[in-house]
Amino acid sequence: MQRNTLGTTGIEVSPLCVGTSPISNMAHYGYAVSDEQAIAMIEAVFDSEVNFLDTSNGYGENGLAEKRVGAAIREHGGLPEGFILQTKVDPDPQTRDYSGARVRASVEESLERLGVNHLPILALHDPEFMSQDGFAAGGALEALVGLRDAGVADHLAVAAGDIAVIGKYLDTGEFDVVLNHNRFTLLNRDAQGLYERARADGLGVLNAAPYGGGMLAKGPAQQPKYCYGDRDEAIGAAAFAMAEACERAGVPLAAAALQFSVNSPLVDSTVIGVSRPERVQQTLDLLDIEIPAALWEELESLVPNAEI
Repeated sequence: MQRNTLGTTGIEVSPLCVGTSPISNMAHYGYAVSDEQAIAMIEAVFDSEVNFLDTSNGYGENGLAEKRVGAAIREHGGLPEGFILQTKVDPDPQTRDYSGARVRASVEESLERLGVNHLPILALHDPEFMSQDGFAAGGALEALVGLRDAGVADHLAVAAGDIAVIGKYLDTGEFDVVLNHNRFTLLNRDAQGLYERARADGLGVLNAAPYGGGMLAKGPAQQPKYCYGDRDEAIGAAAFAMAEACERAGVPLAAAALQFSVNSPLVDSTVIGVSRPERVQQTLDLLDIEIPAALWEELESLVPNAEI
């Protein structure tokens, strides 16, 4: 598999990054994953062409996803050579404190769970939900910069859904990587301007959730939600039309949704949440499906104007 340079960081990543929130047993997924299945999934990533894993302090109760990643790393005898592990800082799960002190505590927890003492990329997670001012003296941003300057992390990322909030953090010049979710898909292009700005500024771009929370993988008839909420009529109608177009062309809707992101010149790596080991290779197989130019043109003509 090819490697893409993540902006100007010099970090070489696969065009696919496996996300670990589905192995966290968070309630909104509606299913639980055993330790054995979670570790087997991560081992499948280590044994694949993918060299990039994304996790977070707040994925699951008491950092369950990170604990499982750490267990897999130990069972594997360490991270594979050239493998990139990224995690994110999160607020206190009980008090929702997101102060500078909490950021430092979050990183300490993550390093212990993962069994590492250094991270190539450390991300600020969902700052749009902060109750504190992340830019204030002693706040989250100052703490992150301090951790980077102390050598705990090589590069900082901002990972969020809210495009305007991401922009404010990018304005500081402290971030080398941007991650946005659900807003650059077959159905929605809200993040395109953000990614174009990131490209112009030499930042790495990670596009997460190209299936829009599952609808473009399972199909709109099976998954009625988009971006974890009720879809509007325009999104729903476009999804059904795209599914029908793909069926006529003999192409899985999931393949078109994934390749839209992976093939975009604006995206360095696409983050896909995976919960079962066999899904790793199944996802890679979607990248090998040939999609006719005429289908791409038809799908582009069906993009709605709705925003999320």
